[in-house]
Amino acid sequence: MKRYCIRLLFLGITLFCTVNTGWGKISSEQVQDLFVQANEAFSAANAETDPTARERLYDKAILSFERIISEGQITNAKLFYNLANAYLLRKDLGRAILNYRRALRLDSADANIKKNLAFARSRRQDKIELQTEQKVLQTLFFWHYDFSLRIRFLLACLSFAGVCIGLTVMVWRGRGSLLLSFTVLSGVLVACFISSVGLDMRQQQQQAYGVVIASEVVARQGDGLNYPASFKEPLHAGTEFRLLEKRPGWFYIQLADESEAWIQDDKGQEI
Repeated sequence: MKRYCIRLLFLGITLFCTVNTGWGKISSEQVQDLFVQANEAFSAANAETDPTARERLYDKAILSFERIISEGQITNAKLFYNLANAYLLRKDLGRAILNYRRALRLDSADANIKKNLAFARSRRQDKIELQTEQKVLQTLFFWHYDFSLRIRFLLACLSFAGVCIGLTVMVWRGRGSLLLSFTVLSGVLVACFISSVGLDMRQQQQQAYGVVIASEVVARQGDGLNYPASFKEPLHAGTEFRLLEKRPGWFYIQLADESEAWIQDDKGQEI
């Protein structure tokens, strides 16, 4: 269980908030107290042998983390990561995946977040496979799906530097076949990585995603309880979806296999 240990340093939260968000409804002293309470409750829960007492301690840690986020108005990848760990150990798979996804959105390069998210996904009851076309795209353009946004931007900068160096050398020493190939390859890489970064940023701005947080929910063919079910079985906690539309009390969602349905909005939560 060492991957679920609390790694959050309050100093890091304080610096992040001071620079990026400012304080919300509670003071810095209250945030520090909540952090200490969450840390102590989480550590005590890991050492507790009685299941009921252990659940109460995880609930206490979760409540403190949630108050830091909501009342302290703090958005920090490590904080979401720790909250997700607490939910995972509390066996609340939906909210665990939800907060791992929130953490990953803020720090897409963190290996621990990725690893714990992958583990949580492996525990889901619903096994929804990607369509063949999507699998092929993820294989062909693996760098877009596997590399973090930060890494892709860095590779774009390095490739652009390669183009500049190649052109400069060609101006001074003439065009050689090897140098020309290097410059062209660098230019292709610049185009690929810049396009990947731009597509990712556009998707983050224009597309919304969510996670089923209820233990199970019947997905329906319309935005009402009178509509028939879309699938033979209900959806279960941890199932991720793309949010296509919102209506009062309802989400119109698309699953990984591109099937679409309506669910009640209190059964799922937007990332």
